[in-house]
Amino acid sequence: MREAKAVVDPARVEAIIAEYQHQRWALVPLLQRIQQEFGFIPPDSIGLIARGMKLFPAQVQAVISFYAQLYTAPRGKNTVRVCRGTACHVRGGKTILKLVKQHLGIDEGETTPDLEYTLETVACIGVCAIAPNMVINDVTYGRMNPKKVSQVLGQRDKTS
Repeated sequence: MREAKAVVDPARVEAIIAEYQHQRWALVPLLQRIQQEFGFIPPDSIGLIARGMKLFPAQVQAVISFYAQLYTAPRGKNTVRVCRGTACHVRGGKTILKLVKQHLGIDEGETTPDLEYTLETVACIGVCAIAPNMVINDVTYGRMNPKKVSQVLGQRDKTS
């Protein structure tokens, strides 16, 4: 698995923690704030967070791992989600995923080294009538085919 790199200022992490310090109830808002600031929760900050919140690092890590929307690795500016639902699968979703992987040069759950894209698969996007489909950030692309994958991702590459 390729790992994307991001630079995090520990002093900035400490400043955010200070805003929530000793308020155990505020752990989730604190984690969300740190993630908003850096795009992820730096693993090196877990000890700092635990100390500031008077918790054990394992307690902080447990909360992070419980919530699917909290990440401990850098994520791309753009999230590409490819549907693996039944309708998409039957209509060629497996090929769409393969082409997206090839275009981005990453596998599911990975982020491009330039932090431009993160690739995820989802059980269902909920627009089965236009299967196969994928979502980039908040935009849904339906009736995907090999040509359309190249067009959509190629256009995005030009504007990035």
